[in-house]
Amino acid sequence: MQLPTLTNATLIKRYKRFLADVVLEDGTEVIAHCPNTGRMTSCWEPGVAVQISHSDNPKRKLAWTLERIDMGQGWIGVHTGRVNHVIAEAIGQNKIASVTDYRWLRQEVTYPVSEHRSRIDIFLTDRPDDDQHDGAKTDTWVEIKNATLLVGDQIQFPDAPTERGRKHLNVLADAVSRGQRGVLLFAVNRPEGTVFTTADQIDPAYGQRLREVMTAGVEVIAVRINHHYQSVTVADAVEIKL
Repeated sequence: MQLPTLTNATLIKRYKRFLADVVLEDGTEVIAHCPNTGRMTSCWEPGVAVQISHSDNPKRKLAWTLERIDMGQGWIGVHTGRVNHVIAEAIGQNKIASVTDYRWLRQEVTYPVSEHRSRIDIFLTDRPDDDQHDGAKTDTWVEIKNATLLVGDQIQFPDAPTERGRKHLNVLADAVSRGQRGVLLFAVNRPEGTVFTTADQIDPAYGQRLREVMTAGVEVIAVRINHHYQSVTVADAVEIKL
């Protein structure tokens, strides 16, 4: 997936959750929007290299957006909005082994069961409507999580307690109970770490619920996101230990 034109800068600080002060290479200081709702633990500190993108949209309050950060080992993707698109692109190109060869891919689809009504990142289907036909693959709901927390040699999720994340687990489990597939895909969005696991020290309820829904048939995938000069791609699967 191609990224917008990136500008090199240095991070001064991140604050108020969605704001970051950065200094450009010419010494100009600007405020960038930080599109990441997490704590970004292990992903930033003052003085590290960052890359930001610029928007000419006059309706935006901030023209600059924080895209990625280098903590010394390579780029970490902190713009969570980019992740869904690169994963959707990879699925569409059949590059993620367990979710291949679907005829239709739809993004940001609302799960229709009222007691679990929630928007899910990707819906995969072999049929354009509600009519089932012979040979059709099972309808599949895919929820994507950006995983950047580094603890030792482990990539962990979440980096903050997430009630919304537990809600998504319940949606996927409900889909499985109705004969569909529920897939939770963790996008490991930094170069370090060889194993993915849950951050039970941060949100033990999330880890417990994840293991419960896995027992009920929810599938869990972790894949590495590779960062290039002006693009990002999906690379190999990452080992999961839960």
